[in-house]
Amino acid sequence: IRPAPGYPACPDHSEKKILWRLGGVEEHTGISLTEGWAMWPAASVSGFYFSHPRSRYFAVGQIDRDQVADYARRKGVSLEQAEQWLQPLLGYSTSTRTADSMVTGSTGTS
Repeated sequence: IRPAPGYPACPDHSEKKILWRLGGVEEHTGISLTEGWAMWPAASVSGFYFSHPRSRYFAVGQIDRDQVADYARRKGVSLEQAEQWLQPLLGYSTSTRTADSMVTGSTGTS
């Protein structure tokens, strides 16, 4: 199987930054990442390659705020940034927190 950042099993495109750093991708290949995590040149591909007979594709389902908050904490980014990256997977509305923060000045994180 060949899951890759941005696809259902690994929906966060920002993980490419880690792959690029660990592998020295730009230095070794000249392939770079844009601000929106697209690879340049556009014909470039990257991913995780598993060659085990029991390997199977899977998709990440809807995730709740506590999961996104934990993910954001572990990645060292704000809840809002993680929500932006994972927007299609959110199992909750971010508009409630946005409205609350306008009234209270809170971001909804603890």
